[in-house]
Amino acid sequence: MDNVVVLIVGAGPAGLATAACLSQFSIPYVIVERESCSASLWRNRAYDRLKLHLAKEFCELPHMSYPVDAPTYIPKTMLVMYLDDYVEHFNIQPKYLTSVESSTYDNEKKCWSIVTHDMAKSTIVKFTAKFLVVASGENSAENIPMIPGLQSFSGDVLHSSSYKSGKSYSRMNVLVVGSGNSGMEIAYDLATHGCNTSIVIRSPIHVMTKELIRLGMTLAHRLPLNLVDNLLLMAAKLIFGDLSRHGITTSTMGPMILKSKTGRYAVIDVGTVGLIKKGIIKVHGSISKIMGDMVEFQCSKKISFDMIVFATGYKSTANIWLKNGESMLNGNGLPIKEYPNHWKGENGLYCAGLARRGLAGIAADAKNIANDIKSVIGAMSG
Repeated sequence: MDNVVVLIVGAGPAGLATAACLSQFSIPYVIVERESCSASLWRNRAYDRLKLHLAKEFCELPHMSYPVDAPTYIPKTMLVMYLDDYVEHFNIQPKYLTSVESSTYDNEKKCWSIVTHDMAKSTIVKFTAKFLVVASGENSAENIPMIPGLQSFSGDVLHSSSYKSGKSYSRMNVLVVGSGNSGMEIAYDLATHGCNTSIVIRSPIHVMTKELIRLGMTLAHRLPLNLVDNLLLMAAKLIFGDLSRHGITTSTMGPMILKSKTGRYAVIDVGTVGLIKKGIIKVHGSISKIMGDMVEFQCSKKISFDMIVFATGYKSTANIWLKNGESMLNGNGLPIKEYPNHWKGENGLYCAGLARRGLAGIAADAKNIANDIKSVIGAMSG
């Protein structure tokens, strides 16, 4: 049984940022990670052309900036290098290939008792911790919707986490399901590699340029969000025109307010909209069912596809292993309390990076958690 002060679950950006903030206060911690590396989502499950959609000033982790010559929008490879440098700089030593089987709060001993599985050695390792930080991410498990007949589909089915580039699929008929940033960017990548590309856009979205979002985030510090939204929507209308005739409807809630209330991002256009307008990428509504290689849409249209890519996001898996977490997480493994008070539960339980606020939200969570643990330890020893 290993006794630790803080146990951090997950060595993605949220876990690493929390570890760095704790080390600033010399608070000892152990960090466990089920994958064989840190930041596995960015390293192994992100497509090749991915860049951060927000400007670098909104994407730094605490106590370490990007290199001075870094571009405004950080590419995936540079982000991974930055995270590797971060691990080295703060001497973070995650225990890799260690998955958490269960964690329960012991009311008598006033501590968390955590059972982990060391996959390399096939052994069970138990920890007790005064504080437990859930940093396993909102993107822990792939989310593929239940569509009638999906199991009968004769082509390839891929989740966006396995998608790298369109070059291996040229000339194929490919359907992308999901119109968030990943779906729109994957559709663009497929089309530019010569695929016959279609995309399902079911719900209203906001389409913006990355410069507009940067402007919006800068103005949001000084102006009311509804005013910022009005400016962004007017500018987007000038740039993109009326997209409703191309099958893209706009959400009634403005992009900044939508982000603050639901965590849903506006879509940053990388060229997809231009290809939709030219008819190179075709837009469809909801799927009603799949039969063999035929996909039937709700408008009764039937089209044959060779491959379906699901860019339908991820879900948190914290609920599977975290018992006694009801003070902090709901049934979907996401925080019960609204941002910015979401990061703290009862009995020394915390979460980092679960508020759908990207890297800026992760940085704020990590600082809050470290400060809170420091003050609790101070009060105990005081």
